[in-house]
Amino acid sequence: MSTATPGISRDSVERRLLLVIRPAFIIFLLVISLFPFYYMVLLSFRQLDSVLQDPGALWPSLGEIDLDTYKNVLASTADGGQGFLNFIKNSMLVALGTVVISLLVAIPGAYAVSRLEFFGRRQISAVFLGVYFFPAILLAIPLFVLFTRLGQRGTLTGLLVVYVAQVAAVSIYMLRNYFDTIPASLEEAAAIDGCTRLQAMRHVSLPLALPAIASNALFVFMIAWNEFLFALLFLVERRENWTVSLGLSQLAGSIEVPTTVLMAGSVILTLPIIVLFFLSERWLAGGLTAGAEKG
Repeated sequence: MSTATPGISRDSVERRLLLVIRPAFIIFLLVISLFPFYYMVLLSFRQLDSVLQDPGALWPSLGEIDLDTYKNVLASTADGGQGFLNFIKNSMLVALGTVVISLLVAIPGAYAVSRLEFFGRRQISAVFLGVYFFPAILLAIPLFVLFTRLGQRGTLTGLLVVYVAQVAAVSIYMLRNYFDTIPASLEEAAAIDGCTRLQAMRHVSLPLALPAIASNALFVFMIAWNEFLFALLFLVERRENWTVSLGLSQLAGSIEVPTTVLMAGSVILTLPIIVLFFLSERWLAGGLTAGAEKG
């Protein structure tokens, strides 16, 4: 009696292929994503003469590493630098101010849309999202004229107001979706224990919504930190109030600025966002996915 040799199943072949293809594909994505940033950092530390002689070098010698590029970028214009330290301060003030004011507006607004019954409650979320999708370029000229007449053109305060107006609507939309995922029965139980609606919001809903609030804060910070159009429109005449994105654009548009200096400015612009993202990655992913479960 002959014994049949079992063949290799299709499922086992697919599993073996996935064991090879999956890590290879992940490594490929990591390489094409991280290589531009690595090369940018590399150029920012190399001397200009070395870059001109061998621009394709991917691993410089210790003698080629030069920190003077960053000193040039961060030094004030009075000291012969590019003044990025002042630009960082301006960007940080505007970005953090936008985050704080936006959350102060968005948290109670999102809670009201999620929990209170009023006319147009179902349609208001679509209105908020539509406001965010409205092209910013169409608002540029009216806002420019308005803030010029108010005497706020060239000030960080005027830029802060514009940023808050841009992101408040989408912040309310995102947080409202997260508040919808929090069971109303928890607040009802708090009300039975004697809590008012504000107390229930503060002690029950807000602690549960911290992941969404943190992810929304990071989202708003990235928008305010990287925004260029309104920064150019409002601040171009006053260099002392420039933000990092505006300062970097001026480096890119100048033929007198070496490539290494431009790359150092790019690293300075990118690094805070990367650091904040990795520090809050868990909260960011949890807040965005939970906020998308209900609409």
